[in-house]
Amino acid sequence: MPHFSGKFTNRKDCGAAVLESDAISSMERSFPNRAEAGRQLAERLDKYAGRDDVIVLGLPRGGVPVAYEVAKRLRAPLDVFIVRKLGVPGFEELAAGAIASGGVRVLNQDVVRAIPYAEEAIEAVTVRETAELQRREQIYRQGRPAPELRDKIVILVDDGLATGATMRAAVTALRQRGAAKIVVAVPVGPPDTCDEIAQEADEAICLSTPPFFQAVGQYYEDFSQISDDHVRDLLSRSAQSDKEGRFPIHPTNAAD
Repeated sequence: MPHFSGKFTNRKDCGAAVLESDAISSMERSFPNRAEAGRQLAERLDKYAGRDDVIVLGLPRGGVPVAYEVAKRLRAPLDVFIVRKLGVPGFEELAAGAIASGGVRVLNQDVVRAIPYAEEAIEAVTVRETAELQRREQIYRQGRPAPELRDKIVILVDDGLATGATMRAAVTALRQRGAAKIVVAVPVGPPDTCDEIAQEADEAICLSTPPFFQAVGQYYEDFSQISDDHVRDLLSRSAQSDKEGRFPIHPTNAAD
């Protein structure tokens, strides 16, 4: 079955997303595990290697092992970007919006208008989910400060896309945080979702876009659940490598 290994670039000058892809006549791509997927993804991001204005953010939990390999190859700092859905009270699977790292809240106004006593209900959910987001950040960072994202090139990584709802919320939140450029990078996702994300990010890379996509896990031989301890360990190892100067970075000229 043919698949596409595609790089989506949002061409702001013409207002359209462009898919640059090469058809490969083979079975749909699968990855041995998240680490190998990250190494393959990193090869497509080499132009960002060694720059001092780049940071790699993984969406926990599954996106962090992928992001770790990307950050290691690019010699870039690694951190997490946490997104928590704001479920509608009584209909928690229906998202009224989302909150993200840095105190950003994004609301789906169509859903909000349909909720009785929306302001009170959403504020209550926001308080609860903010507490959980902060708890996770404390667990993962172990006292390290949150990174500054303003004017940075942010490479946002997950282990795959399905509906893309979490990734869209993350992109919107990063815009509010003042990121200079947002690059979404994932190993796999359905073609329509990758295309939609490309319209919202400045650049989007989906290594594999199988036309009969069902779930992210079907494209991994090992799709084991990732623990908080594993996320914490990867972040700690990356921070230690950066601290010890194993990942040298080079100043970036403003004209670049």
